Amino acid sequence: MNRLLTCTGVLISCLCLTIACSSGVDALPTAPPPDFEVTVEAEGLSKPWDVVQAPDGAILTGERSGRFVVKKADGTVAEVEADMSDLYAQGETGLMGLELAHDFAQSRALYTCQGVLGGDTSGGELGSGSAGESGNRIAVYRWTVDEDWTRLTRTQTVIDDIPVASSGRHGGCRILAAPDGTLFVGTGDTANPSVPQDPASLGGKVLHVNADGSAAADAPGRVFTLGHRNVQGLAFAPGTDRLYEVEQGSTRDDEMNLLVPGGNYGWRPDRTPLIYDESVPMTDPERVPGAIEAVWSSGSPTIATPGLTFLDGDQWGDWNGAAVLSSQQAEKLLLLKLSDEGTAVVESAEALTGAYGRLRSLTTTDDGSILLTTDNGNGADQILRLTP
Repeated sequence: MNRLLTCTGVLISCLCLTIACSSGVDALPTAPPPDFEVTVEAEGLSKPWDVVQAPDGAILTGERSGRFVVKKADGTVAEVEADMSDLYAQGETGLMGLELAHDFAQSRALYTCQGVLGGDTSGGELGSGSAGESGNRIAVYRWTVDEDWTRLTRTQTVIDDIPVASSGRHGGCRILAAPDGTLFVGTGDTANPSVPQDPASLGGKVLHVNADGSAAADAPGRVFTLGHRNVQGLAFAPGTDRLYEVEQGSTRDDEMNLLVPGGNYGWRPDRTPLIYDESVPMTDPERVPGAIEAVWSSGSPTIATPGLTFLDGDQWGDWNGAAVLSSQQAEKLLLLKLSDEGTAVVESAEALTGAYGRLRSLTTTDDGSILLTTDNGNGADQILRLTP
């Protein structure tokens, strides 16, 4: 059983270093990162995939195995009841993205993206936009939570036909609520070579839907962009309508992309028919005409980038507006200053290298601080707050 421990409010010194990182093969200029403090909000968790903070100050996370945990405004930490009897938790798939509804203060509604069991749980790789023979799939659900944060009640199925692999590999699945109440959803390609470029599949895509699950006006068939490998980070740059995503590369090229409706981001791992060829470039304009180049890529080796947010507020000084990426393999945060047009990286820094192990989800809160989850497993994970 996992321990649930409330934080005593002790501030932990930030370990900040700078290095040269790469965009393609070119080294980027580096600068000292902003000074910030790290506070432990909760610990004793296992694989907390995402985290949100409600207007009343409550912090909600969900472990990939299906457990919801809340830290209430009074500092108490408790489990939140929810019917997760149909959760499909296998490999990289389980309870994944969390997002508050745009009108949460009035509706008490939030969204999850999670694996769902079908009638036949024997599995099988799925390569279309609907559930395959197993019936297993990934879904986006809408829930409401009571004011005391004791129980979540599922009220609506928003999307119910995102494909999933029998191994659970490359399940995505990030949710981002837009200011107009629509939802963006990042999905994984199920490690199936045909999925990323298949417009009929919801895998390897960024989806854009209305609150009822219907296709948004700029996303025919609900597909906003395609040609992705495993989209696990989505965020708007502060003060703009620029939407960015991060995805994890194979043997090379984790990427951050600036998304445009209908854009193809070039992942096509089917160089050999029926073989998932992970040696091909993440963006391959030779085999995918018109493929859009990344704003940033890791080059080789990859660092595994599952989270993305932006620093937002004058308190961040010269780094205000910079992108922040989390890393699992390199166990660090990567800070990227973007050009005025948002299409290139002009300066970089890193922070927290090795201090907390594998890092996953990043969420910017209303006061400009950042919530960060770790990804170490076995009850050793934490929710951290980064405050300038």
